[in-house]
Amino acid sequence: MKEIVLDTETTGMDPNNGDRIIEIGCVELINHLPSGNTLQIYINPERDIPAEATAVHGITNEFIADKPVFSQVYSKFMDFIKGGKLIIHNAEFDMKFINWELAQVGHPAVSWSAVIDTLGMARKKFPGSPASLDALCKRFSVDNTQRTYHGALLDSELLAEVYLELIGGRQHGLGLAAESAKAKAQQSAALKNDRKYREPREHKASEEELAAHKAFLEELKEPIWNKTG
Repeated sequence: MKEIVLDTETTGMDPNNGDRIIEIGCVELINHLPSGNTLQIYINPERDIPAEATAVHGITNEFIADKPVFSQVYSKFMDFIKGGKLIIHNAEFDMKFINWELAQVGHPAVSWSAVIDTLGMARKKFPGSPASLDALCKRFSVDNTQRTYHGALLDSELLAEVYLELIGGRQHGLGLAAESAKAKAQQSAALKNDRKYREPREHKASEEELAAHKAFLEELKEPIWNKTG
């Protein structure tokens, strides 16, 4: 099962007011475990980034000036998420930007049926409690000390850990089972290497044992080995 944990950074709050995506970050999960595949794309929004937005994510106009525009990178993004469920925190925000940008290049919108909103999951699981990504990191002891600024890839990596906790906890047992199997294999190999060689011994039956066996067979009625066909 393929899942893509996704986050975006933007110039503002609403694409209908001229705001654009400037970063997309994705982390791939296979069967609820990180596969090691990630995607990070910086995008030139073809407009200025307001100072208040830079204060949130740290992305400046100078940094983004030489980056490709959305029409040059969207196919790479779509290829990465193809066939997977999208795991997004506050999905309504990111989805309105993604589908607005896709509409500008003539690409069909991403269906909501392919989206899992972790904000909704958290609010349902912990009603009345803070449900921001930082609050959930704190709740699940996920280390977010590197989160000086919001960043799409970093936030996706943090959200991947939070998501695994929301659906039932990270599967520490898999690692322990692997270590246990490895230890048992090493122990077995050590015992095999320490085993001393012994010359094979004969186990030939004595005359008395052979006679007793013959007498026993003669007492059997219609033994199966005397039957034919």
